[in-house]
Amino acid sequence: MIVANRKSIPELVGMIERHSRVLLLGCGTCVTVCLAGGEREVAILGSALRIALRLRGRAEVVIDECTIERQCESAFIDLLAPRIADYDAICSFGCGAGVQMLAEYFPTMPVYPGLNTQFIGVLQSQGVWTEKCSGCGNCRLGEYAGICPLTRCAKRLLNGPCGGSHDGRCEVGKDRDCAWQLIYDRCQALGTLDRLMDAIAAPQDWSTGGDASPRCVVREDQLIEGRKSGTHD
Repeated sequence: MIVANRKSIPELVGMIERHSRVLLLGCGTCVTVCLAGGEREVAILGSALRIALRLRGRAEVVIDECTIERQCESAFIDLLAPRIADYDAICSFGCGAGVQMLAEYFPTMPVYPGLNTQFIGVLQSQGVWTEKCSGCGNCRLGEYAGICPLTRCAKRLLNGPCGGSHDGRCEVGKDRDCAWQLIYDRCQALGTLDRLMDAIAAPQDWSTGGDASPRCVVREDQLIEGRKSGTHD
């Protein structure tokens, strides 16, 4: 799940107050689960922004709310398209991918981010989300008993531990577990310590991590006829 959090009311007001009619657009998947940009959150923010704009003497700004299933998929944006002519700006409460998808889809419409996209993670406990994946494009979880050292080790060590941990806690912060202690304990429980101890991990291939350019995954078996390899627009 992509985890995000909401921008502050003053920041949101600063982005949209120059416009006359603004659509607050929620997303019904990841950011709904992390309680940042779903239908309920967008409705609450709409009320808060109307009050804030009124206090700034901009009560005439029209703020409407709408939530679609996914902002990152054109089929759902198609359903929204007929309404867009009624507005002069969109404030997206989806992840960064959703904001950019909307900006591409509506090239003459300002699209503002209502959220700060944080990471790929999980719900650890009520109200707490934890990063688990860096999206490196070269998953090696099979080598590390399902625990990612690139994301969970502060030093991103593939041949750990570093020697600075104490009582299973990372030296960078005593409130965080040492990733390599977790890896060791899980390998011990699975009976796979020999594989961990006998092999030196090869350097990470960072070329798959998107450092040079945006990444793209193409499944030829899923392409619509006429969009096969070599015929893309």
